[in-house]
Amino acid sequence: MLRASAQTTSTELDIQAVNGDAGSAAIGIEFGPELMRFAESVAHRSADLPKRRQELIEAAGPAILVDAAGVAANFQRMVRIADATGIPLDSKAATASRELRAELHLERFPTARYSLPAEVKMDA
Repeated sequence: MLRASAQTTSTELDIQAVNGDAGSAAIGIEFGPELMRFAESVAHRSADLPKRRQELIEAAGPAILVDAAGVAANFQRMVRIADATGIPLDSKAATASRELRAELHLERFPTARYSLPAEVKMDA
């Protein structure tokens, strides 16, 4: 979704930001490094979440924090539902996302084995 949004708005983007690369997060995304660190703290349930929350407020303001928290919570919800139910990608989505999945090394996540239909399974 991030890549499609950037293409639609002709925004320069380094997709490696989603893998925690601070330099990549700074490209094309306002408050990118702060948003990335906040999102990682949320996802990892890190003890530094209060620090990252404050860092984001100081850089971007409380409204951006609220929006970021809502987006992070929604993604956590979607991922947990998909993981719990084992929802696989259909063949069309698996084929369309092949390059992006490889670029982001998504197979490194243990739950990746549940995401792909049998005909496109990644080696686990």
